[in-house]
This record gives sequence, C-alpha cells and structure tokens, in this order.
Amino acid sequence: MSEYRAGNRITLLRCGAEYFPALEAAIHAAARDVYLETYIFADDPSGRRIADALVRAVQRGVRVRVVVDGFGSRDYMGRLLGEIGAQGVEVVIYRPQPRWFSFRRNRLRRLHRKLVVIDASMAFVGGINILDDLNGIGKPPPRFDFAVRVEGPLLLDIVAAARHLWLVLFWSGFRRKRPDAEALAPRAEPCGTYLAAFVCRDNFRNRRDIESGYLSAIAAAKQDILIANAYFFPGGTFRRALMDAARRGVRVRLLLQGKVEYLLAHYASRALYGMLLEAGIEISEYHDSFLHAKVAVVDRQWATVGSSNIDPFSLLLAREANVFVRDAGFAQELHDSLERAVVEGSRPVESERWSNRSLLDRALTRISYSVARRLLGLIGYADN
Repeated sequence: MSEYRAGNRITLLRCGAEYFPALEAAIHAAARDVYLETYIFADDPSGRRIADALVRAVQRGVRVRVVVDGFGSRDYMGRLLGEIGAQGVEVVIYRPQPRWFSFRRNRLRRLHRKLVVIDASMAFVGGINILDDLNGIGKPPPRFDFAVRVEGPLLLDIVAAARHLWLVLFWSGFRRKRPDAEALAPRAEPCGTYLAAFVCRDNFRNRRDIESGYLSAIAAAKQDILIANAYFFPGGTFRRALMDAARRGVRVRLLLQGKVEYLLAHYASRALYGMLLEAGIEISEYHDSFLHAKVAVVDRQWATVGSSNIDPFSLLLAREANVFVRDAGFAQELHDSLERAVVEGSRPVESERWSNRSLLDRALTRISYSVARRLLGLIGYADN
C-alpha cells in the first residue's frame, strides 16, 4: 500500500453542488495539462458543463486527456464524448464493450475510479461521476456523495497512478508518438497539515490495498466506526472485522442504501443484516435520495473518501482509488456530514422489526443472496 505523506491540503467536497464548481474552476485555471478519469461521463447539464470547460481548455492550448469506462459511459460514446473528441480532447475508452455479450471475468474489470489531475499541482479524488446529482432521480434532494481536492506531496502518488494508466492504455493502442514527452513534474511541496495516503486497487500489484487499509483501521478502532457505502456486500473477512470490533465495545454504524436502485444488489446486501444486527452493529438506511458515498470515519482520527464500494465488484474486480486521511479535523468534518445524514435522511433498521418483516421481503432477500453468491462462484471468486 502507498505510504502516508505529510504536509497535504485536503478539502472535503460534498455532493455535486460543491464538487462541480470546484472542478470547473480548476479546469478553467489549467495552464498546461488536464487529465480526467471517470466511470460515467454523462450527457446531462453537469456533463455538458465540464465538457465545455475541457474544450475551452484545449482552445487555449492546454492538453486534455479523458479516460472513460466502456461500460459505464457506453450510452454517451457517440454524442458528448464524440463531440469533445472532435474538438481536440484526447478521449480513450477503457475496455470498450463488445457487440455480443460474453460472461467473462475480465469483462467485469472496469475503470470505476474518479480522478482528475490539473497541471500536476492539484487533484480531485472521490466517488462522484461526471453525472448530474439529479440524473435518474427526477426530484430533489440530490444524490449523496463525496470527493476531495488534494494539494501537496500526495500528488506524487496520484500523478504517478494517472500516468501509469494512461501509458498502459496508450501502448495497448499501438500508438507510435511518445505519450508524455513533456510531462509536468508534480508540484508536491508541503502546503498543509494533513497526513494522507493515496490507495489504488487494480488486478496486479494492488489487488487488496483498499480492503487492507479498511481492515487495519477497523482492527485499531477503540471508540467508533461510521461507514457510509452505496453497495455493501462484504466478504467474510470484512464482516468478521466489523463484528469483532462491535464485540470489543466499539460503536459500529453503517449508513447504507435505502432506495432500491439495483434490485439484486439491494436485497443481497440486506441478507447480511441479521448477523450484523445480532453482533451489535447499528444499521441505518438512507432514504432522502440515492446514496452513492463510499466513505468512512474511525475514532474521528482516520477517514477515507473514494470510489470503492465494499462489495466484490470494487474490492476484487474494478480499478478504484481512495484517499486515506489521518487527521482529527478532517475526520470530524466528514463525521459531522455523515451524522447529519443519519439523523435527517435515514431510518434505523431495528432488530425486532427486522425479525418480523414480511414473508415477501424475506423471500426476496434469500433469493437475491443465493443468486449473488452463485454469480460470484461463476466468475471464480469465493466469499473470503
């Protein structure tokens, strides 16, 4: 796992209302280089806004490179992405979708991380796609999510990860021109007080780095753990770590998806509630809007913001990126945001009511869990 680096300035950005203005301003201020990775780059008001900023950057001589996932952005290839490509933005598709469906494990290895680097001097990392908060929702409040803006020594690791993926994709396309002949050196001088690590997950050297970071923080917890995660279907090792923490007196709380976005994922996740509640873990389901966050706070001293869900897709298959922060002030700020969401936007899952839920809900939960386990077996992954 990447080392923790001191001297960073890290700004928490809540939802698209804070993220997109900050990202747009950074692109407009770019002098030489903009690099953007995202799972979804949607043709909606927020997507158009960022696309326009990228094109304007190209017009004033900035090199702009965009990598989008071939599955997540499949509906926008010929429209928005085609338009910005025609205007000078270098657009690369990560694992384009084949014309015919094939159920192969490598097809599920997606680019799920959300990462932007501006002039090698500022970066954005988090869970927010280039996607309007209200896209697919239809009414406020907006989708609940987080990102961070990073400046300082942590850029050494973020820029290296971005360049590594771009080089892999560049050479796999058999292009002859050198891709980074005049690459900017990261501006990594200390500019803040935060101790932080940039942690990637891929299918080579960093297969379990994000999960290992979570497990280390959970094992060291002494007072409280608060996790907000959109798609929560952890393996046995992760579940046992949470239950062990609860049994040794740590208050463990989970803020999970309350609205049904994907039927199978929703009910398969709920199949775990019984054992978690029995171990003393508190569960709240977020109903105010769609929960898309992938964040956590431990003892109000350690926090993470990123793209990784706690499910097999994120922890075993996709390219993900999280920032881990060891700072009481940052952890408290994120904790306060999550606490408000628990109090104002969620409903607690009570043990007694859960035990007495309807037969239909029980059946859906049992079937979904069984199907999810079978699918994991088919792609060659067992519950750890």
